[in-house]
Amino acid sequence: MMHAMSTPSAEQARRARGVYLLPNALTTGCLFAGFYAVIAAIDGNFDRAGLAVFAAMLFDGLDGRVARWTRTESAFGKEYDSLADMVAFGLAPAIVMYQWGVERIAEYGRAWGRFGWVATFFFAVAAALRLARFNTRAAQDKRYFEGLPSPSAAAVVASFVWFSSTWRGPGGLTELILAFAVTALAGALMVSSFPYMSLKQIDVDKRVRYYYFIVVPLFLALIALDPPTMLLAMFATYALSAPVQWAVRRLRRL
Repeated sequence: MMHAMSTPSAEQARRARGVYLLPNALTTGCLFAGFYAVIAAIDGNFDRAGLAVFAAMLFDGLDGRVARWTRTESAFGKEYDSLADMVAFGLAPAIVMYQWGVERIAEYGRAWGRFGWVATFFFAVAAALRLARFNTRAAQDKRYFEGLPSPSAAAVVASFVWFSSTWRGPGGLTELILAFAVTALAGALMVSSFPYMSLKQIDVDKRVRYYYFIVVPLFLALIALDPPTMLLAMFATYALSAPVQWAVRRLRRL
């Protein structure tokens, strides 16, 4: 009789452990996608590397939401998420860009080669600083991010490489300089103080506006038609939105 009474509690404990493991499993998916992006870049499969970075973004967007929905947020999950983000959105995009362009740009001189690896290393450092600042500033306006979020910066770099490798591959010196300048700019925006609108605070329980049923499928259809081009356009627009708004406000004050 006592054994029968203990069975439900044991079953509940197993279910509770499963609920707690789910967000961490999604974080592990983010980490794996970042690791795979590095391996794909080393093998020269830059389209797969770019796709892997976006897969990491999908896992990263899900793990936090699942933790909040299931009320399983924890200090361990927060630290694990940051470590996975550093790999997927700090090291992976930097290595993908390095593998894609540094060897080619070095053909134009040792100084250009150094410019390439310094730009990619700066991106990795900026991602680490961005994540550390985010973790230590919990009391902030959750409607906005301070600085470009690391997943969005990674998306800019990954989609640039994906776009270039799909259509032309590494081009001449001008294109390679542009690639590493984009990488350095994305890193600088991560550690900037520009406010970027956050989409994490959208309440999915509220009534959905009708035009969402038109806009969201339209965006998905455009991305499906030409993923690297559309993703590069979308994330580049988001990355430039904050500094452009800042410049417009400064000009209005003149």
